[in-house]
Amino acid sequence: RGGAGMEGSADASRAVADWRLAVWTLCSVLLPVLITAWCSFQRSRRQLLIRDIFRKSKHDWHYTDLFGQPSYCCVCAQHILRGAFCGCCGLRVSERCLKKADQRFLCKEIMMRGTEGAPSSMPHHWIRGNVPLCSCCMVCKQQCGTQPKLCDYRCVWCQYTVHDECMVDCLRTEDCTFGEFKDLIVPPYYLSTINQMRKEKRTSYEKVVPYCRKHWMPVIVLANTRSGNNMGETLLGEFKMLLNPVQVFDLSKIAPAKALQLCTLLPCNAVRVLVCGGDGTVGWVLDAIDEMKIKGQERYIPQVAILPLGTGNDLSNTLGWGAGYAGEVPVEQILRNVMEADGIKLDRWKVQVTNKGYYNLRKPKVFTMNNYFSIGPDALMALNFHAHREKTPSLFSSRIINKAVYFFYGTKDCLVQECKDLNKKVELELDGERIELPNLEGIIVLNIGYWGGGCRLWEGMGDEPYPLARHDDGLLEVVGVHGSFHCAQIQVKLANPVRLGQAHTVRLILKSSKMPMQVDGEPWAQGPCTVTITHKTHALMLYHSGEQTDDDASSLSE
Repeated sequence: RGGAGMEGSADASRAVADWRLAVWTLCSVLLPVLITAWCSFQRSRRQLLIRDIFRKSKHDWHYTDLFGQPSYCCVCAQHILRGAFCGCCGLRVSERCLKKADQRFLCKEIMMRGTEGAPSSMPHHWIRGNVPLCSCCMVCKQQCGTQPKLCDYRCVWCQYTVHDECMVDCLRTEDCTFGEFKDLIVPPYYLSTINQMRKEKRTSYEKVVPYCRKHWMPVIVLANTRSGNNMGETLLGEFKMLLNPVQVFDLSKIAPAKALQLCTLLPCNAVRVLVCGGDGTVGWVLDAIDEMKIKGQERYIPQVAILPLGTGNDLSNTLGWGAGYAGEVPVEQILRNVMEADGIKLDRWKVQVTNKGYYNLRKPKVFTMNNYFSIGPDALMALNFHAHREKTPSLFSSRIINKAVYFFYGTKDCLVQECKDLNKKVELELDGERIELPNLEGIIVLNIGYWGGGCRLWEGMGDEPYPLARHDDGLLEVVGVHGSFHCAQIQVKLANPVRLGQAHTVRLILKSSKMPMQVDGEPWAQGPCTVTITHKTHALMLYHSGEQTDDDASSLSE
């Protein structure tokens, strides 16, 4: 009986031990799960609160997990690694101080409110701390922002900086000069005056400051955040910091035609537009400018500069703005280039594609051409690239990847030769004269000097005499290529194109089969048709001589 009691107590103690083990195991499993769930709930709740502040705020807040340079909260003055920053005024704040900062600090005002009369000036708008590196004090000319704490001031309009000890009361009330880019900025007091005059149905803006200033050339920035290397989002913030935010537009949210209506409030023939995007984005903006002409707003037509963010950027290259932008030039220098650029005309062409057939009741397809039209291997590469990008757009976020895909399809066409015997399938007329075609795979009609991402196709190797190509002479250059391999040889200056001639009007008849065609990089597969290219209009562009090559210089001097 004693042994049985001892066995019973041992079983009970084992049961208790097993129960305790089960409880501890359950706690060790559930506790991390509960902590993770609680943290996830708090994080999502915090993100909802942050999004709500962002939505209601007048600041252009952006959240970041890591600031790119040492940053200090404008409220608590503590060093912060992550938090929010305003893309317009440059405020930086920790997550916990976001609500206080939003209530305490004003952002850049695009238009002055509560003013009487017609103001012609405004005071500085000072923001404390996080001044740009290597900035100098406007009072003592010594470097600012050198101490590892929240210190010194920056004006969000003129970008001048001042030491804490140099900041005096007179600077707080002093009129802002708008700094280096005063000729490009649309001041808030100007817009408030114009708004008041419109309410009173007055349209004589000539006496409004700075409308009456001689060298005022306000700039409008149109950025396509979906172009090429996805730098548009960053550029939008940097331009908003330097200009009035009302001058900067995201083309993924607002159409160019609507954005360009700002030109009607600015001086005639003085506005400059900076298009940040590829050649397709530039064509979109130029189409919107043509719509302004139709509406009778021709005197407000702006001149157009380009910041190349696309894949090819041939038009940008032709006009001296370079073959691609990857952040190597500061935004301040880009604005200086826009100020110093010279006006130039660009021919724009009408491309009409009429399908063949007695029973064809469709209207002809009509395109506007700025760069080039082609039929053959390069159009086939563009068509394959376009189809691939439509299926998986996320893969095509890099200019290098885009060019690698073009290279792949070009190599494939060298082996397959899908466009061979083109000369037997088409007829070509230049200014009404029939041209006898040699054995070709492709025909390219050029309006500008560059083609295929930086190749001067018309010049080729440059070892033969040929009439100079210009983009403002009302003439098109027509060349033929023997295939993709021939195109590659021309790009590395190992071969010349087959120069077929120059003409004011080009007519191409596709007699049979289906062939790939493209206009300015927009490809499609086309059956039997007649393609007619005639002059449409001129566009007012800006030429940046800083990027020109020897070939460009000789063409301009000619």
